[in-house]
Amino acid sequence: MSGDSRLWEIDVTRGIAILMMIVFHTVFDLSFFAIFPVDVASGFWRYFAYATATLFLLIVGISLVVSHDRAAVKLSGLMLAKKFLVRGGGIFALGLLVTLATWLYLPQGYVVFGILHLIGVSVMLSPLFFRFQVWNIPAGILCILIGWFVVSRISLPSPSVLLLPLGIYGPTFWSVDYTPLFPWLGVVLMGMGAGAVLYAGGTRHFSLKPLPDLFVRPLSFLGRHSLVIYLVHQPVIILLLAAVTGTKVL
Repeated sequence: MSGDSRLWEIDVTRGIAILMMIVFHTVFDLSFFAIFPVDVASGFWRYFAYATATLFLLIVGISLVVSHDRAAVKLSGLMLAKKFLVRGGGIFALGLLVTLATWLYLPQGYVVFGILHLIGVSVMLSPLFFRFQVWNIPAGILCILIGWFVVSRISLPSPSVLLLPLGIYGPTFWSVDYTPLFPWLGVVLMGMGAGAVLYAGGTRHFSLKPLPDLFVRPLSFLGRHSLVIYLVHQPVIILLLAAVTGTKVL
């Protein structure tokens, strides 16, 4: 599985994160549409959601380092930065489409700044952080601490929507997918720091035993097509649940 330039372990790990996301969103939909009484706001499923987002965003950070170091062989300066600005802008634009779709379908709780928005902004900001290499790990920890222990304690009666990306929101705010920069940018930064150690120069710097193709291939497929899967999986889950249970979802 290592005959090309892709790092199969990154694809596999991203594929595992995608599977975890599908599982959680299936459980979330069961609760949201009152098909099955399950608590997704606390306990096991809440932490499962945190673990899923954390794993996925760590891989985002690691992948950014691999992409940057490989691109730096041919590009530099503004041209290298442009690569990530364009890529991040495209992902953010997809996040805006998700915002529009959920606003039309779910006026209460629609996605304002979800994980695609976060990834898009993180990719656009990444040229500012590549130089710090392993020091992105403590920077990421600081970002997480700011998010969890500072920003989350800021209470404004009616904060501006412009503050939502920072994690500052009012007491009545609710969204089905809210992933603000504080603390979640910190997870991406920690991934970048880990990538600088494990994949400096865009190559693997540790030994890794091969795994059976039966395990690797399907997960790698999911990992390589994670963006498309993210965009289509919720409508597919909702329609399948509607077909199986007869629940009205529109």
